[in-house]
Amino acid sequence: MVKLGLIQTTLQSTNQKRIFNVSKILKKLGEKDTEIVCLPEQWLKKNEIKDFDVEFSDFKKIAKEFSMTIIPGAFYEITKKHTSIIAPIIGPKGEFVGRQEKIHPFDYEKNNVKPGNEAKIFNTACKFGVVICYDMVFPNVANTLVKKGAQVLFSPSRIVRRGIEPWQMYVQVRALENRIPILAANVENRRFGGNSLIIDLTENNKVVTTKVMKLNGECGTSKEFDLDKYEKNRKVRFSDSNKFQ
Repeated sequence: MVKLGLIQTTLQSTNQKRIFNVSKILKKLGEKDTEIVCLPEQWLKKNEIKDFDVEFSDFKKIAKEFSMTIIPGAFYEITKKHTSIIAPIIGPKGEFVGRQEKIHPFDYEKNNVKPGNEAKIFNTACKFGVVICYDMVFPNVANTLVKKGAQVLFSPSRIVRRGIEPWQMYVQVRALENRIPILAANVENRRFGGNSLIIDLTENNKVVTTKVMKLNGECGTSKEFDLDKYEKNRKVRFSDSNKFQ
C-alpha cells in the first residue's frame, strides 16, 4: 500500500503567503503518512522560478521531515538558451531528484516555450510519471509512461472554469485506457475551476469504471492505493491491443 495526495491551491498576494499556506497543508498530509504529494501547475504569482532551491526551501525541509516526495507544481524556467515549463521533484531526503519538462506547450506557450522530448519515470515510494496539464490531452504521453513502468500518474494542471468538464473526461479516460490511478491537481479561483481529481479504478464482473474524488477550495487530501492490483489489469489491457493500419 502507498498513500498518495493532492493539494488544491487558491491565489494569494505574494509567493511567500502562498508557500506558507501550502506548507501548512503539506505538514498535515505528512502527519498522515502521505508519501507523495502533487500541487497544480503555475500556482505562484508570476510562475517563473529563478532558483528552485531557494523558492522551495520550506518544501525541501518538509519532505525530509516526513520522508515525503513533493511535486511542487510546474513552472517557467528561463535560461539564456531557452524557456521551459518544468515540474521539479523533491525526494524524501529533501533534495531535488529530477524534473519533467512539459511536452506539449499550450496555445500562447508555444510562442516561447521549448517542448520537452522525454516522458520520465521517477521512483521513490513507487514508480510514477508526471503529466503536465495539456500533456493529458495526448494519449501517447500517459501510455508511454505506463509502458515504461509507471504505477501511478500525477498531473500538475491549471484549468480554466470553462475547461473543467473536458479536462475531467481526459483524466478519467487516460486512467481507464491505461488501467492506472491518476491524481490531477488544479488551481481554484474566479478564473480557474478547481475540481482537482483523484481517479481510482474499480472492477465489477470484468467492467472497469472510474471512482472519482474531487477537491473543493484550498485543501489537501490523500488516499491509500494498492498499486499491485492494477498490474494484472494492465497486462490484459495491453495484450488485447492489436496492431493495425
